[in-house]
Amino acid sequence: MVELGYTLSSEEHPPTDLVDHAVRAEDVGFDFVSISDHFHPWISAQGHAPFVWSTLGGVARATDDVDVGVGVTCPIVRVHPAIVAQAVATVTAMFEDAGQQFYVGVGTGENLNEHVLGDHWPTHAVRLDMLEEAVAVMRKLWTGEMVSHHGDHYTVENAKLFTTPEADPPVCVSAYGETTAERAADFGEGFWSVGPQDVVETYEAAGGEGPKFSQLTVCYADSEDEAVDVAHENWPNSLLPGQLATELETHRLFEQATELVSRDDVREADSIVTDPDPETHVETLREFADAGYDHVYVHQIGPDQESFFEFYEAEVLPAFD
Repeated sequence: MVELGYTLSSEEHPPTDLVDHAVRAEDVGFDFVSISDHFHPWISAQGHAPFVWSTLGGVARATDDVDVGVGVTCPIVRVHPAIVAQAVATVTAMFEDAGQQFYVGVGTGENLNEHVLGDHWPTHAVRLDMLEEAVAVMRKLWTGEMVSHHGDHYTVENAKLFTTPEADPPVCVSAYGETTAERAADFGEGFWSVGPQDVVETYEAAGGEGPKFSQLTVCYADSEDEAVDVAHENWPNSLLPGQLATELETHRLFEQATELVSRDDVREADSIVTDPDPETHVETLREFADAGYDHVYVHQIGPDQESFFEFYEAEVLPAFD
């Protein structure tokens, strides 16, 4: 059984709108929502990047039943894992009080967000080691015990969290390659990705368990031409190849790189659904489920979220009842 979610796109919407979108997603019948954690948007046309932990406090107070995840946060450079541990503990306790599950997606991050304090941007292999140590630090602090930690990458001295949830949230590790997927199985309690990445099979083969999340990006509009225009203006970054998404430092560099992305590229892309036919959306979601994902969340590109909600409530979600 696959659970369907909705993306709270922090790069595209102000914080109060994101809270309203979470409420609307719950109303139309989504099982969960996932919120992105960015210091910058990918490109300036997206226009926003509120602090995710403040926004999640608003979501916790405004929703009743929908489960929530952060997908994904990077607890290794811009924010020390001890501080992330405190933020996660607080919001988890808030959702727990209402009977909602909170999931923590973690990853090795993007230079776009992590360079802002002037720290060195390590290689991916080093960042992966940092992530494993960061998760260990977070779990120590969630015990509520006094913690001192002197590791290869982080130091914590006499730290104790006084606000902790009754149960630790599942830590779902993001991976796109074989090596990271195998490591994710070692220290994660779930898996997180974007698109139907086949490395979920690697994660499972390595003994990985727990929920498996992935995001489907769509742009619903009255016509495919309109959807292509909106997606091309607001989200061309998803079509950049290779490691550009993790290595480019500023939104201006992303804007320069995405000048190479055409409207035809958007129309033909497998990574963005622009077809307004509901069956295309249903079939694509089923492809994610067939690939092994049990939590699939949908990102609607652009300012028009209400048309998307109405479309999914009437035409897509009933296919999964």
